Amino acid sequence: MSSSVPAAPTHNPFLRIAQDIRHEVSERGNFPPGKHGFSARRTHKLATDPLPVLLSMYEEFGPVFTVRTLHVPQVFALGPEANHYITVSHASNFRWRDGGFAELEPLLGDGLLTIDGAYHRRARKVMLPAFHRTQIAAAAEVMVEEIAAALDHWHPGMTFDLYTWGRTLAMRIAMKALMGLDPDGGGVGARAAEQFERALTYYGTDYHVRVVRGPGSPWAKMLRARSELDRIVYGEIERRRRAGVREDDILDMLLAATDDEGSPLTDREVRDQAITLLFAGHDTTTSTISFLFYELARHPHEVELLLEEQARVLAGDRTPAAQDLAGGMPRLEMVLDEVLRLYPPAWIGPRRAVEAFELAGVRVPAGAPVNYSSWASHRLPDVWADPEAFLPERFEADAKAALPKGAYVPFGGGSRTCIGMRFGEMEIRAIATVVLQRFRLELVPGRTMTIRQMPTLSPRHGMPVKVRARS
Repeated sequence: MSSSVPAAPTHNPFLRIAQDIRHEVSERGNFPPGKHGFSARRTHKLATDPLPVLLSMYEEFGPVFTVRTLHVPQVFALGPEANHYITVSHASNFRWRDGGFAELEPLLGDGLLTIDGAYHRRARKVMLPAFHRTQIAAAAEVMVEEIAAALDHWHPGMTFDLYTWGRTLAMRIAMKALMGLDPDGGGVGARAAEQFERALTYYGTDYHVRVVRGPGSPWAKMLRARSELDRIVYGEIERRRRAGVREDDILDMLLAATDDEGSPLTDREVRDQAITLLFAGHDTTTSTISFLFYELARHPHEVELLLEEQARVLAGDRTPAAQDLAGGMPRLEMVLDEVLRLYPPAWIGPRRAVEAFELAGVRVPAGAPVNYSSWASHRLPDVWADPEAFLPERFEADAKAALPKGAYVPFGGGSRTCIGMRFGEMEIRAIATVVLQRFRLELVPGRTMTIRQMPTLSPRHGMPVKVRARS
């Protein structure tokens, strides 16, 4: 498998800018209609609050349009047809590796998020057994145990940042269930979590800061944290290979995995996929939990419906088991689906077109940066009635089955659907269930929630909440 590892993309920001400019010059006049001229105000809005810009562009120009950000014209394709075209029917015509996700390669390496083509298909096939239903069910016990311990510090009347709490909890679960590392006591697991968080801070900085290189820059700090993290992960890989014992976690399954030719993953491949899974599971779970309780606090009648369901399914407030969390509470499923519609963590899918194509009657040149956006597509008024409203009934079985192909894509689509989707959803359901069994959460008065886009959707400046006793 290692023989087909793709070449690393360039991480020289000025070289990438030059490449983008050369491409635009060569294709001048061939980009779809839209806003082709530079606007500092529009660029700032796209960086800080892109949803209104994208929705207004869709209304003015249709589902395929161009909008300039800094030096490069970006093509956006919104709506069910576009989502299905890019992620399923014509997915092979769009590359991730030299699109916007190239920025993730320095940390994630050649993980599923940063690779394409045959190498991606082989890697995904090798990894699928690690995310079989039985493996996810085995992780449920770890999840519930960690959640219960994290709630032991809560008491009625306290105010805290739910987002920060969720990041700590999600990282602990990931370290145990994915990596088999103990997050307590300042040991290897705790050090790995600390270095991973340090590396992630790079991706939360503004673009003009991310392009800076040299000592003391966010780039240099990210590389330093990555080196420390690599020492830990490679050390754990070496220890397990030498010991030859099974430890029943995702890392163990990666070490034991082989491709169709019987070849195992190299240490580098195991490292890259493990770090990618940490990234994908950690950020998405944290964000979704924050947004879920934000909407429940604003819609107390939904809390009552969830409590009625818990009373039926978990009589006597028993500890939820894997079967309860894997479809055993349909109202919770509907609430989660609606949260993911309004706040899909992976809100944008940046690609680059391999060949020119035509979509919705609009021609797009080869080599163009092409983006689909689940966040914008999930709020189109011609697809979703009253799209800004929180209405879990949209996802009752019949209504969900009637949705057009590509209308609902919180985890992408086709062969690039998030491989850890079941793991993440199980974790979110577990957190929601155990919290509601013991407490109520209220929003802090006077606090307006705004959204940050990088690296995934999250509440800007956290999510302060107040704890109330369950009455």
